[in-house]
Amino acid sequence: MEPIINMMSSATKVKGQGVGSAYIEQVNLVKEKLGGKFKILENARVKADITHYHTIDPKFSLTRKSRTKRGKSLGYVHMLPETVDQSLSLPKFARKIFYKYMIAFYKSMDYLVTVNPYFIGELERYGVLREKVSYIPNYVSSDAFYPLPKEKKKVLRGEYDIPEDKFVVLSAGQLQTRKGVFTFLEMAERLPEVQFVWAGGFSFGRISDGYAKIKKVTENPPPNVKFLGIIDRELMNGVYNLADIMLLASFEELFPMTVLEAMCTNTPILLRDLEIYEDILFDFYFKEKDTAGFVEAVRRLANDRDYYGQGVEMAKKGNAFYSKESVADMWEELYVKIYKNEKID
Repeated sequence: MEPIINMMSSATKVKGQGVGSAYIEQVNLVKEKLGGKFKILENARVKADITHYHTIDPKFSLTRKSRTKRGKSLGYVHMLPETVDQSLSLPKFARKIFYKYMIAFYKSMDYLVTVNPYFIGELERYGVLREKVSYIPNYVSSDAFYPLPKEKKKVLRGEYDIPEDKFVVLSAGQLQTRKGVFTFLEMAERLPEVQFVWAGGFSFGRISDGYAKIKKVTENPPPNVKFLGIIDRELMNGVYNLADIMLLASFEELFPMTVLEAMCTNTPILLRDLEIYEDILFDFYFKEKDTAGFVEAVRRLANDRDYYGQGVEMAKKGNAFYSKESVADMWEELYVKIYKNEKID
């Protein structure tokens, strides 16, 4: 009889957040890779050999002991208190309770996995044992995200009412202060000849950090800025393809799914120079420290064909690095070790 892995998650209940996309991709990948070695279930009421918690819902804490009585628990680390601080505006007492619960949830797991090696040390600062934490990067299927022919790109620009002759800078993600929304808007002011497009919205409504201020701007944006709102995931391949570059001016991230998705479409990537990217994105992207640097980078990418071509090759290289085979092998190795109750590296 095949050992059972039960995937526990509520990530897809909220549209427009990367955790949901990461969940879909990871489950599809392991079903394809491990389908003959493990029985993969989702949110099943069973006592599994491995119960993999993708989100930290309180209801999961209530049932964890009974669900994992004969097996092991694996928790996915998608957030830490400092990342939530930059994402949601919560009352002080609510933050304190939530953060205490979050760390307690992680500590209660037999094993943990994080999408960025940087967070292994951060978890250790909260008292989580380093030896129970593994690193496995996010993954995006090239069946869902891929380059489109030029003619199709022209059609897509028409559908979104974006001028065919404009250089298009795309940002994708939730509308939050930490995502660099105001850097994005300041760049648009300094580059009136460039079209700026944001795909994403307020996935968590009014508690999204900076909600009131950002909402005011989105209701009356500059003439060269379009806010598309939350786009269904199956339509996002087209959105990446209508862009010339993907910009993510975030001040805080783990491993953005939007970057991997854009790389699949061979779209050059421009990011803020953050330490957290160094061990996961290597030399697959352009980076700048501030708004002035972003503006100059966009100008050069728009006007220097060789430099732009370099960005395309960097994106292709990044896409090839995070191949289906290598990431699937990492998941297989981890699940087998957990099932055999072996120490992880």
